[in-house]
Amino acid sequence: MKYTSRIVRAWRLFRLGLHILRGVLTAFLVLPWGSTGLRMTLTREWSRSLLGLLGVRLEIRGNPPEVASRNVLLVSNHVSWLDIYLLNAVRPLRFVSKAEVRSWPVVGWLAVFTGTLFLERGRRRDTARVNDAVTAALAGGDCVAFFPEGTTTDGTHIKPFLSSLLQAAINAQSEIRPVALRYVLPDGGADIEPAYYGDMSMMDSLRNILARKAIRAELLFLEPIASSGKQRRELAHQAEQAISSALYPAGRRTAAGTAGDPPAAAH
Repeated sequence: MKYTSRIVRAWRLFRLGLHILRGVLTAFLVLPWGSTGLRMTLTREWSRSLLGLLGVRLEIRGNPPEVASRNVLLVSNHVSWLDIYLLNAVRPLRFVSKAEVRSWPVVGWLAVFTGTLFLERGRRRDTARVNDAVTAALAGGDCVAFFPEGTTTDGTHIKPFLSSLLQAAINAQSEIRPVALRYVLPDGGADIEPAYYGDMSMMDSLRNILARKAIRAELLFLEPIASSGKQRRELAHQAEQAISSALYPAGRRTAAGTAGDPPAAAH
């Protein structure tokens, strides 16, 4: 792996600040009054620019949902805060995120303006509320995404998928699209430096990313899963198996456990 100099890191950080400022101004002045098409275009281009200035090269495999796709629920494994921007760079989505993100400086504000649905983790009553909100969003034609592991990993394994929010796909008769996400070293192994997991702070993660000359990320869009006539735990198991098989074809590598509850939310 190759690393940047301190000067390059400082320059990247400066450009990142300007890019975030641009995002804030766009969110405040344009998104509330723009058409759906304009909001999607701006979100996609902003996400692509963010990845570019951080040196992230995105490779797409499989068939991602079209921009015109409606009533689709994407589920993915979760490694880093970058994951959201990887997905938005392909097809802008509404995400389900933990409620704490709403109070984060700048990031939380941008999340609100892009239609993020916030979940109080560990509260079953709030899970029902968010399920209703996701059902309404899907039934209204939105494409929604969430990370059913409920947390992040270092990318060398996936954790059991939690099933609660998949009830929304059943309610809205949505198509479920599993997405296998990974950060890859030149030799094909898992790159753990972009990961944001465990006790790592956001600044630690950002420091690791700014230090890298280049990061290779892959999104593997897998075959759709029909939700009709299925139970949420069955859907969680199918999605987990599909993503695990795509990421680790030599053998299933997940933490011990089975698909179930409580609900999931982004890191």
